[in-house]
Amino acid sequence: MNIETKCLHSGYSPKNGEPRVVPIYQSTTYVYNSTDAVAHVFDDPTAGLIYSRFANPTTDAVEKKIADLEGGVAAMCTSSGQAASLCSILNICEAGDSFVASASIYGGTINLFAVTLKKLGIECIFVDCDADYETLVKAAKPNTKCYFGETIANPALTVLDIETWAKAAHANGLPLIVDNTFATPILCRPIEWGADIVVHSTSKYMDGHAVQVGGVIVDSGKFDWKNGKFPCLTEPDESYHGTIYTRDYPFAPYLLKARMQLMRDFGCYPAANSSFLLNLGLETLSVRMKQYCENAMKVAEFIAKSDKVASVGYPGLEGDKYYERAKKYLPLGCSGVIAVSIKGGRDNAVKFMDALTLASNEVHVADIRTCVLHPASATHRQLTDEQLVAAGIDGGLIRLSVGLENVDDIIADIEKGLAAIN
Repeated sequence: MNIETKCLHSGYSPKNGEPRVVPIYQSTTYVYNSTDAVAHVFDDPTAGLIYSRFANPTTDAVEKKIADLEGGVAAMCTSSGQAASLCSILNICEAGDSFVASASIYGGTINLFAVTLKKLGIECIFVDCDADYETLVKAAKPNTKCYFGETIANPALTVLDIETWAKAAHANGLPLIVDNTFATPILCRPIEWGADIVVHSTSKYMDGHAVQVGGVIVDSGKFDWKNGKFPCLTEPDESYHGTIYTRDYPFAPYLLKARMQLMRDFGCYPAANSSFLLNLGLETLSVRMKQYCENAMKVAEFIAKSDKVASVGYPGLEGDKYYERAKKYLPLGCSGVIAVSIKGGRDNAVKFMDALTLASNEVHVADIRTCVLHPASATHRQLTDEQLVAAGIDGGLIRLSVGLENVDDIIADIEKGLAAIN
């Protein structure tokens, strides 16, 4: 099936007389007809459902759909995008390990990697998003376990050279994890460019309507975990009756370990109703992404003409630093998010934002409604000045998330904002 059809049909195929729409299985528990039957499911969790801290039929359908959209073999939904990023690292890193990450990733993820994981004894080695192959290869240490980057960074809108990062990771026998939140599988499928694991904050474009927080991890099923660097996957897991993930679940050992270890212990699984709402968003994802890109391009072109704007970051704009890279990885468009740097710094940025009436000033992005945020005051507030620079953020930077309103109305609102700047 083509991806537009997958958005509607993947993950759930009703049988004769069954509901057309994915049902909400609002239950924490599942009944078995014998003690041995329950024991069998604990021996092999893929044989049935144990408890809704691990898996749920509604969520299972959504996981299968997202895995299919990304070209992976399996997926696991989480309670947030942050939980997905956290679990993607903790699944293969432990105290004493390190991993390499792009310096221009989302501010919340920078805090998670640089502060919280450091307290757990895991080092994050930040590298420039645009580092060349040799630099990326040399960034890894003997204890490094993976590489991590964002397809389109939030909010700097840098575009990751996925192929180069994947080759550098693989040269060291390590997997590449890519956060594909802004691009979604409609605009880019990182696995096709060499990524091994894909994560999303499903709260953004996948949901699209700002009604649920969620995340997901997708396993490509392609990485060779038996190269000697990942004993956590190739040696018996004593916390789960000696399971060897590469032996017992060769189709997706990484994902099964994440579910049987991390989801078991952290319980960061979404509610069935949240997954139901996410699926509704996924069904229109292909249609919405095309319109987001079309609207954003027109808005970016309009803003770029203003003498009150220092710069406009949008990879779809000809002349943008990432224009050529975007043509390679994002040929269908660059999402609806634009980075606008207002002349005069923070004061003028605030004047611009406070004058808007259609666009909402909110801590969210990738909604059906246009919204704005001042990253240095909000999502990236905890970063040092040096980290802000590395993330491509200055005081005048505004993250503008173009919605699905009529583009003329969006532009008219932006005109109000620009007029408010003296």
